[in-house]
Amino acid sequence: MENVAKPWPALWSLVVGFFMILIDTTIVSVANPRIMEGLSTDINAVIWVTSAYLLAYAVPLLITGRLGDRFGPKNLYLIGLVVFTLASLWCGLSGDVTMLIAARVLQGLGAAMMTPQTMAVITRIFPPDRRGAAMGLWGATAGMAVLVGPILGGVLVDSLGWQWIFFVNVPIGIVAFILVMRFVPKLTTHTHSFDVLGVVLSAVGMFLLVFGIQEGQTYKWGTVTGFVTVWGLIITGLVVLVLFVLWQWLLERRGGEPLLPLGLFKDRNFSLGNTTIMAVGFTVTAFPLPTIFYYQTVRGLTPTQSALLMIPMAIISGALAPFVGKLIDRANPRYFASFGLLCMAGALFWTAALLGPDTPIWMFLLPSALQGVANAFIWGPVSNATTRNLEPRQAGAGSGVFNTTRQIGAVLGSAAIAALIQSRLSAELPAAPAGAPVGEASMSGVLPEALHAGFSTAMSQSILLPACAILLGAVVALFFGKAKPVQGWNSRSAPETAKADLNT
Repeated sequence: MENVAKPWPALWSLVVGFFMILIDTTIVSVANPRIMEGLSTDINAVIWVTSAYLLAYAVPLLITGRLGDRFGPKNLYLIGLVVFTLASLWCGLSGDVTMLIAARVLQGLGAAMMTPQTMAVITRIFPPDRRGAAMGLWGATAGMAVLVGPILGGVLVDSLGWQWIFFVNVPIGIVAFILVMRFVPKLTTHTHSFDVLGVVLSAVGMFLLVFGIQEGQTYKWGTVTGFVTVWGLIITGLVVLVLFVLWQWLLERRGGEPLLPLGLFKDRNFSLGNTTIMAVGFTVTAFPLPTIFYYQTVRGLTPTQSALLMIPMAIISGALAPFVGKLIDRANPRYFASFGLLCMAGALFWTAALLGPDTPIWMFLLPSALQGVANAFIWGPVSNATTRNLEPRQAGAGSGVFNTTRQIGAVLGSAAIAALIQSRLSAELPAAPAGAPVGEASMSGVLPEALHAGFSTAMSQSILLPACAILLGAVVALFFGKAKPVQGWNSRSAPETAKADLNT
């Protein structure tokens, strides 16, 4: 039997792969102009390189969380890691944007198998009143990945080419596989039935909604083909998602096992935490795109130079996160989470105000530093508050729901920012080259000086969307309640519980 009294090596082993897949949600943003140029494609197709990954990542999370309970989180994690690593190799070898998007879909499926298992392991081997530091590490990893992705992407794109933002995953994936095989124990499994209708409804609803939002500007918010319209797709997607929730409620009332266990939402903090993390996912996916395009197409910075403006964010977040993790078990999480979310909102409004053609570049380091403070106070407190009251047998389901809402927010953020950028460019740069979508012809290079003011204004206006989203998350976090007292974790001590939960 493996030594469960030392769960930290297991967690660190899982974090390596978790960090890698989260980086891939942001690393592409800094490479978008180079991918557009290298594959001779347009901005909307390039944004689908991110959206396809996020969509394929988000849709299966509910069921992969359950699969982890059924077949063991270690097994699901390893399968997902292999799929993700091989798909990364395919991404780097892609010769056109269609192949790249297909490879990113496969990457997303691999990531969906891995992500719920990390949080499920934390929930099952760390007792609730000692879970803060572990969730702090999980949260710091998520926050740092958002920051490191663009920086690493910039260095790789400038030095080796855009393909290497994907090739770099191959050696990391191999190392992560070895570490998980060596240090992560096998946990007991639980029998679950699988809600096939729920999977279909959630997948169809999300696809229709995201496709409608993403492609709305392309079709001028009118007809896509025949009788199919953009608004018809969006409304149909929302209706299908409502049907999905109703089906989950009906299945639960009949004593079945729904894909989305609505009973989990009876816990106040679980409900609030999922709403908050959706706003966070939306924001951290949406805000880098307009800033990166501004840095590279208005200010003429290289991918590396534009990514280096995020260094204060990365350093401050990494330094503060461990201290915050040690404190979150002792206080109401609302104080930490709401403070961090308000800092993030302030940083984005500040950035939007600075986006002008003549702003000194060094001034963008200031809101970047504030974002670092924000990240340290967001990820750990929100994730710990959300999952603290879950029983070990609910770990997979709860982790699946939490990560699904985060990824749904990311998918919607990616789609919404793409639509808004196109809309604002149409309004601010009316004199686009004939036959080319507005702003698209020059987004892979430096804009003519006459267009700098209009383009900057469009990007500034676009940032206001994620800023408002995270401000809404801050309001929700103000209603977090105190964590429930721990009455003995499964009536046993943490080491005994963990040992009883393991198979050799």
